[in-house]
Amino acid sequence: METGKRVIIIGGGVAGSLLAKSIQFHAYVTLIDPKEYFEIPWACLRAMVEPPFAERTLINHAEYLTNAKIIVSSAVNVTDTEVFTADGHQIVYDYLVIATGHSDPVPKSRTERLNEYTKENEKIKSARSILIVGGGPTGVELAGEIAVDFPDKKLTLVHKGTRLMEFIGAKASDKALKWLKSKNVEVKLEQSVDLNSAVDGGQHRIYQTSLGETIEADCHFLCVGKPLATAWLRETVLKNDLDHQGRIKVDEYLRVKGQDNIFAIGDITDVPEIKQGFLAHKQAEMVAKNLKLTMEAGTECMNRMDTYKPHLALAIVSLGRKEAVAQLPFMTMSGRIPGIIKSGDLFVGKTRKQMGLNP
Repeated sequence: METGKRVIIIGGGVAGSLLAKSIQFHAYVTLIDPKEYFEIPWACLRAMVEPPFAERTLINHAEYLTNAKIIVSSAVNVTDTEVFTADGHQIVYDYLVIATGHSDPVPKSRTERLNEYTKENEKIKSARSILIVGGGPTGVELAGEIAVDFPDKKLTLVHKGTRLMEFIGAKASDKALKWLKSKNVEVKLEQSVDLNSAVDGGQHRIYQTSLGETIEADCHFLCVGKPLATAWLRETVLKNDLDHQGRIKVDEYLRVKGQDNIFAIGDITDVPEIKQGFLAHKQAEMVAKNLKLTMEAGTECMNRMDTYKPHLALAIVSLGRKEAVAQLPFMTMSGRIPGIIKSGDLFVGKTRKQMGLNP
């Protein structure tokens, strides 16, 4: 049911895109995103070893948003009633949802992004030795994808932490480390690499670690955490709603604290839980439900609105195409069983179905 309310969603990532799709027939929806497409982020490493995989993981916003306005630009300012974009749009809202996630400079068009994957793949194929900097889930999953698909490559992973993937428990870190070593990946912990000081060593590049060790590699991939995309809010009416880490402070309804009609969802909130795609989906689904209620019934519906409860630590990190390491609330497991859950299709079919598309 169309309510006539104007909803602006800033950010077309995991949370913003699902929310926009869910409410597009209940309000006048405007999605503001600097790119023309939604990307399934947890599948991007598979696309580097198998570029055709990206055909299913990169979805133009227009494909699933048949009843919404899409503005391909970045938001640069927010007032109590309007959003301003970098390309000069000035849009009035009744409700605003901020879902900008992490800063990730990717191309504007889907075709350019597909070309990027082809180039990354050529870089992997033509290298005999590869350096991966960063041992969080991205670095570990990339090492796993390359080790399984290109077992002849010499892989070195350097991580500044005392163990891999500090965001999950030590047992899961250990299992991932053992698996990487079993695939002949050399893992160097408690070290960093200054990529700018790499020198040409004839056939290879020569990199130096913070402990003075040298690593020879034909190319490198940087897999370190990206900053939150909230810095622009420091110049807006929401400047006091950011914590010291740049996260947006939200209440139990995922509204920006002190605001009735502004919500925040996804990685940018201060909800105390691991930031993951499936939780961003849960937040989007809850805010969609609450928005529909509020738009139809106004503030009287407060007692019927859902509240969001932080989730216990739960993570599945793929190790190539068939195995994974999983941390569940009360146990840790690795191997084929968690691999069956995630590693084959990486939830791509499920996510496409959720967006109303052919899996």
